[in-house]
Amino acid sequence: MLINVDAKALEWFAAVYLSQDKVGMKECHDITVDIHGDNQGRLKLPDRLTSKKFLFRLIFGGTAPAYANDPEFKEVGWDTKKWQHAIDNFYGKYEGLNRWHNDLMNSVITSATHSLIMPTGRIYTYEPYLKRGELTWPRTTILNYPVQGLGADLMTIARILLHSWKKEQLPTDVLLLSTVHDSILIDSPKKYIDKTVKMLYDVWNEIPKEFERQFGVAFNIPLRCEVSIGKDWGNMEVVKNAN
Repeated sequence: MLINVDAKALEWFAAVYLSQDKVGMKECHDITVDIHGDNQGRLKLPDRLTSKKFLFRLIFGGTAPAYANDPEFKEVGWDTKKWQHAIDNFYGKYEGLNRWHNDLMNSVITSATHSLIMPTGRIYTYEPYLKRGELTWPRTTILNYPVQGLGADLMTIARILLHSWKKEQLPTDVLLLSTVHDSILIDSPKKYIDKTVKMLYDVWNEIPKEFERQFGVAFNIPLRCEVSIGKDWGNMEVVKNAN
């Protein structure tokens, strides 16, 4: 049987952690909060998928003109002014995220090295580029790299923990098949499915603690995952943690 684990809203949780946005942190601790559903209703977006795209584009530097002219948002039918209203509404709720975005830009522009240093020790260095004859700083890249980099670090911790715990708790015929971005795929005999599923949820609960052990910095929000099982990719069903 195939067992797949997906990190839920990985980039959003990474952005909330890095920004320490108080509202976002409170919501991350509340398992009843559906960030995409909340944004859909509050911002009057047409569906949950559009809400997801809006969120992830925005935390990576999305702008009102970009939304208004993006074919993926064409069916929404909003002009630049209405998209700007949605962005302002979002930042009005997540003020800490807005401040962090502004701080990232100011730090890069004003520092001698034009660099950002992450809690993990990662260093990102940026350069301006010419746009219509003027030097412009790459806002989307500046906002994107810290979040994507932290997401990659968290998934690396998950893979290492999973590999280590699997060797201790499961037989060799439970196989780690593949990992793509924020998901990990496992092949397991049916008799070990329950134990494997439990281990996956336990691994996700352990990631914040392992982050602190590795980097000496507290990871003060939980992480969430979704585990699904099936005979093939076309027939996967979500399974909850037994605990």
